[in-house]
Amino acid sequence: MRRGDRLFEVIEILRRAKGPISAQSIGEELGVTKRTVYRDVAALIGQGVPINGEAGVGYVLEPGFHMPPLMLTPDEIEAVTLGVLWVQTRGEPELALAAEKLITKLEAVAPDKYRTSFLQPIVSVAPVAQPDEVLGAAAIRLAIRRRNKITLKYSDHSGQMSCRVIWPILLGYRDTSRIIAAWCEMREGFRYFRTERIIEAEVLEDSIPRRMDLLRAEWRNEADAERRRYEEGH
Repeated sequence: MRRGDRLFEVIEILRRAKGPISAQSIGEELGVTKRTVYRDVAALIGQGVPINGEAGVGYVLEPGFHMPPLMLTPDEIEAVTLGVLWVQTRGEPELALAAEKLITKLEAVAPDKYRTSFLQPIVSVAPVAQPDEVLGAAAIRLAIRRRNKITLKYSDHSGQMSCRVIWPILLGYRDTSRIIAAWCEMREGFRYFRTERIIEAEVLEDSIPRRMDLLRAEWRNEADAERRRYEEGH
């Protein structure tokens, strides 16, 4: 690996780290010695990259440091391209358009030698039929961002109808369906609603009376506990 490429990799490792990371760990990931990492970090600090820490303790990249998205590797380009193609074939029109704009922006700033990877990708995703929805995914995502409740008339898997008021917290995308994870006021618990089973729906002006981060954390904890119970039972 060229030294210039390795310096960018050091920055990426520090960016991903949740806390101080040692030169030993950085070196193991890059396949170089600790001494090499010490020199690379010193060079980066000399170039103005805000790295805090010292040998034997660990290094931290200060928040707010940004690199232009010019150093994408071929694998990273293919990962982005695959994700964009997935969104274009499975997302609603608004997200599909956003995905197309993203690829255009990345293509514009990518080095010349990588632009062909955007124009002629080597990965693909098969198209699928879109679900029939009375409340579009874009409206659901906006309700989640604005913390608005949603009232809906819902048909479950057995065809039984019910009227609910939910607090949407997450919209899950599947190949041929979308699922809302939400707190249900009627059931007083977290429930999942397939968007194609919603018969009627309206986004309310009423705000969700809980902090969204705390609500999502509670949902994740409950989902993890349910997953563990399932695994223990099998």
